[in-house]
Amino acid sequence: MSQNIQNNPGSNHGNRFEQLGTILPTPNEYRTASGAPGPKYWQQRADYDIKCELDEEKNTLTGSETVTYFNNSPNTLTYLWLQLDENQHSTVNNANYQNSDNMPSQLNEALIDRLEAARKDNGYGFNIRSLSDITGKSLKYTINKTMMRVELPAPLKAGQQFVFKLNWDYKIADRSTYGGRGGFEFFPGDGNTLYTMAQWYPRLCVYSDFQGWQNHQFTGRGEFALTFGNFKVQMTVPADHVIGSTGECLNYTQNLSAAQKARWAQAQTSKEPVEIVTLAEAKAAEGNKSKAKKTWIYKADNVRDFAWTSSRKFVWDAMPAFVEGRKVMCMSFYPKESYGLYRKFSTKAVAHTIKTYSHFTIPYPYPVAQSVEASNGMEYPMICFNYGRTEKDGSYSEATKYGMLGVIIHEVGHNFFPMIINSDERQWSWMDEGLNSFVEYLTEEMWDSKFPVRGKGPAWAIVDYMKLPKDQLEPIMSNSENIARFGPNAYTKPATGLNILRETIMGRDLFDYSFKEYARRWAFKHPEPADLFRTLEDASGEDLDWFWRGWFYGTEPCDMSLDSVKYFKADGSLAVRGTEDRTESRKLDPPMGSTNPDISKERNLADKSITYPVDKDPELQDFYYRYARGKEAYDTTTYKVQVPSQITAADAASLERAAGKHFYEVAISNKGGLVMPVIIEWTYKDGTKEIDRIPAQVWRMNEKNIVKAFMKDKEVASVQLDPYRETADIDESNNNWGKIAAPSRFALYKAKNANVPRAAAPGINPMQKAEEKKKGF
Repeated sequence: MSQNIQNNPGSNHGNRFEQLGTILPTPNEYRTASGAPGPKYWQQRADYDIKCELDEEKNTLTGSETVTYFNNSPNTLTYLWLQLDENQHSTVNNANYQNSDNMPSQLNEALIDRLEAARKDNGYGFNIRSLSDITGKSLKYTINKTMMRVELPAPLKAGQQFVFKLNWDYKIADRSTYGGRGGFEFFPGDGNTLYTMAQWYPRLCVYSDFQGWQNHQFTGRGEFALTFGNFKVQMTVPADHVIGSTGECLNYTQNLSAAQKARWAQAQTSKEPVEIVTLAEAKAAEGNKSKAKKTWIYKADNVRDFAWTSSRKFVWDAMPAFVEGRKVMCMSFYPKESYGLYRKFSTKAVAHTIKTYSHFTIPYPYPVAQSVEASNGMEYPMICFNYGRTEKDGSYSEATKYGMLGVIIHEVGHNFFPMIINSDERQWSWMDEGLNSFVEYLTEEMWDSKFPVRGKGPAWAIVDYMKLPKDQLEPIMSNSENIARFGPNAYTKPATGLNILRETIMGRDLFDYSFKEYARRWAFKHPEPADLFRTLEDASGEDLDWFWRGWFYGTEPCDMSLDSVKYFKADGSLAVRGTEDRTESRKLDPPMGSTNPDISKERNLADKSITYPVDKDPELQDFYYRYARGKEAYDTTTYKVQVPSQITAADAASLERAAGKHFYEVAISNKGGLVMPVIIEWTYKDGTKEIDRIPAQVWRMNEKNIVKAFMKDKEVASVQLDPYRETADIDESNNNWGKIAAPSRFALYKAKNANVPRAAAPGINPMQKAEEKKKGF
């Protein structure tokens, strides 16, 4: 796709405001021009019945699965594609997409070992033992790196289904050595292992109306495109292991002790997390490894994936949350190494997350939501793996606390994006990471009014990225595998763009309604970027093509320059100041050492309907909470917290009479290329302030320069662009105008001359305006 399509490239008129047109796919009966699914929208389905067994001594997993595939498409299929994600770890069957790799200046054993290992079969990846149809007849298949094509014995027509069986096994990878999302972590201190079983079974690729088979190879970067279905999974593990999993357990009765079952019953109505498996029980299990086996059975309906965790190290706690009257069991699983943080915060953060995301999207539809401390961060339906370990003495830093809370909120939030609103992560990372990071930011802001901003929302947080040279940037609309700066591109920039839409361009009411409509339309379906863009416009009545073009398809930054301010009084006064008399930007210090204001925080604080869990719940109020509010001192480090002053609204300007009014003409240039709304803060001589907000469409007639006239009731002392840093302006040194000089006299009656063009400011005739331009004013 072209990233900078213009209607008239030789013109400075309206190019950035042209409609996206053919950049977006043509609407059809499957996906409409409004952004909603069409009358003939369809999607496939795959149901799984899986049995697997974990061998802790050998670190292997053996499994068998029966898959029922439903062809809901109008097409006849002759083969199916399955994903073999565990082949990522194989030296034989991985996708083998490599980056350039310089030879170091000095050879070392580690380099030689790595290069030598790459030449041999390391034994990792799926071993397909057998593949057959329901009658037991073998099926032909071809493995292409991380993908497997299954030849159908007969064409699968529209409306038909096909059942087949697989038997397989693989070596489980050590995540500390091989990386990746699934695997195991070994704890040498107590000799135990914690398993995160993800991408652990062969699973169907998506076959869709817009792409056909999504069988792009898995390289470890772009995540997953998956189809919905129903799961029944039986996991056989050591008898003293505790399992957390996607779905609901069907046999707690067989696997929990009498005391644990009683605690589970107590947790159903508790207002505080109840330890189902206590810390004492987890420690006891660590020292007495069982040789027996137990089987846990889980069921999950209408999910796109299935993941689970298993370890004897787990403490397990639970409590209910209620979303529109529906009970959701919120649970956490964590080893003793994270007890001091997870016991206090994790499950309550899970509950807060599903309630807040439900407010901004759709009601959480599943019966459970779980957070697992596994020293990483990854998401699956109803379960996610996070980090958050304390020091050995149980203490923790403020950064660790907020980092843990941030990752729990982010990963639990992924239940909505993409587990329910099921975008194609392999192609568009930003559609799950960016949208989720945006709602994560809203959820953090509603957890604690002093939650430290970490870059997934406020416009100022993306400025350093936007400052980079253009040859080091990619548009958001880039394939996952091709992004050099993955964090800013897939997470921060799209999240920031949505927050700019909400706070600065559309307003909260219009945006929130439209965003909820997108979630409602595409829940349990497969949306594409055009479906999001079209829905937000369709539901709000706002033409946002200019914003999608600039922020999502382009790489130009925002850099507005306040070039001049001209002042004249209605009684005949005129004064002009040159550009050399600018003032510096204001410096503000939010919590955690940040020096940036936050318009979202300001509005949340002003909204009395918002209550914060940490303010209501004393159990959440730790040292850092009390310190941030001046209730507890810290003897080595002092943090200053400064809140922006309240903006005083100016009296409404009267248009009936000009006498006694103050007139200003502001000239602004667009140096960065990206068009954005113009936000002007006026500071009056009496110390009060006023903000004018001008929509981005002011740039339509001239995308490089605009001139705007204002009438004020009070005399202005200084002018500043973008006082709350809402537009991601990369150079704020040209956003300020200092004290304006005393006005010179000028006759008012000339402004009433019918021959004065409308472009001329009141009291200035065209000849004088031309002379001033020659002088550089």
